[in-house]
Amino acid sequence: MIVTEHHDGAVHVAVYGEFTLADYHEFEEQVIYMLELEGQTNLLFDLSQMAGFTIDVAWEDIKFTREHRQDFKKVAIVTESQWVTWSAWLSQAFINADVEVFDKADEARAWLC
Repeated sequence: MIVTEHHDGAVHVAVYGEFTLADYHEFEEQVIYMLELEGQTNLLFDLSQMAGFTIDVAWEDIKFTREHRQDFKKVAIVTESQWVTWSAWLSQAFINADVEVFDKADEARAWLC
């Protein structure tokens, strides 16, 4: 399950439990809507409560990131998972944005401002 909000010119996404392809499509719709309204945006991805994700989510993320490589200014990822941290580092090859990983959502929000 995901919860998506818009704050201060940024899209905030929190993932709870299993991150499914349906969840990812909801995320994509929200981001595209925000991009159409405001243009380039910041993204906060809180994955601290994520239990896991399916392989189709990983593939969809690669495709979406490549299609929108110029659309983000900053991407903040909240996680304690080394795997997600490594994935975030790898995704920088596909996106022209500052990407940072944080342990706490408050730190991530402060960095986006």
